Amino acid sequence: MKYSGIDLHSNNSVVTVTDEADRVVAEKRLPNDLDKIIEFLSPWREELAGVVVESTYNWYWLVDGLQQAGFEVKLANTYAIKKYDGLKYSGDQTDARHLAHLLRLGILPTGTILPPDHRAIRDLARKRMQLVRSRTSHILAIENILARQRAISMRSNQVKRLTHADVEQMGLPEDVALAVQSNRAVIATLGEQINLLEKRLQERLGERIEYALLTSVPGIGRILAATILLETGPIERFDAVGNYASYARCVDSRNMSNGKKKGQGNAKNGNKYLVWAFVEAANFALRFNAQAKRFYERKKAKTNNLVATKALAHKLARACYHILKERTAFDVNRCFA
Repeated sequence: MKYSGIDLHSNNSVVTVTDEADRVVAEKRLPNDLDKIIEFLSPWREELAGVVVESTYNWYWLVDGLQQAGFEVKLANTYAIKKYDGLKYSGDQTDARHLAHLLRLGILPTGTILPPDHRAIRDLARKRMQLVRSRTSHILAIENILARQRAISMRSNQVKRLTHADVEQMGLPEDVALAVQSNRAVIATLGEQINLLEKRLQERLGERIEYALLTSVPGIGRILAATILLETGPIERFDAVGNYASYARCVDSRNMSNGKKKGQGNAKNGNKYLVWAFVEAANFALRFNAQAKRFYERKKAKTNNLVATKALAHKLARACYHILKERTAFDVNRCFA
């Protein structure tokens, strides 16, 4: 059998093919051209146990292309891979060989390769989040300007409703008014695009039963339900509820020995969008659900508000796992028993 590892970069890739003894059979740095990479791997197509590609920001084209060409592709979880610290030299070639080595040993930490259609709508939800954060920065800019210039305190919803005439009537210096008008125009444009993306997400997910079930959870509305559903993917890929809670970064990251904390674990191993969604849901749930509020207060009395919020997020993550797994609506008594 042969094993291949690809160290993927922005404009080139180092492709390695090794044998059962980790001897390099072939190795070459190639431009990021799918045809050239496939041509290089083709002589060992029938012998290859798999081709490992790092889960970098730009892996879609390579993984999809190799799969369509008939190769068995593995997506390496880069956060979970730890190389030996004592290496005197490490480079692109050794990185590619290490991926092939882990594949041969059967200990390669892998990520799930979701279908292209699922990735496309998931990335649309992420794009909405990016635009919302950008809009928030412009809203805060206006709030800061008004507080600095006129000691005016204005809420974000009021800022969103500002018109050109409203700004003109504030009596701000000409240059300051121009700055506010610029922020206001960007906020309006971003708002239009955010509404467009939200409408598209609703069209794509509105009829899915899992989407409706997730909205039955306290604190989870349409946007958070879309994020949770799309970032989770097929729930069957998680063997147990603990695996899902860990993937959602809702469990402690620590190294223990003899009952004592000896260091920090890999806190980045997991999905940053899921932990955001569940923390947001926890903040809404404790405001509008009595059982969630009581659970939060009990935890807060023993720790602090941050730990209590994360504990509530953990509860909601576990509840969402069972909702998606069993296709049943949220049961508040089961969640906070």
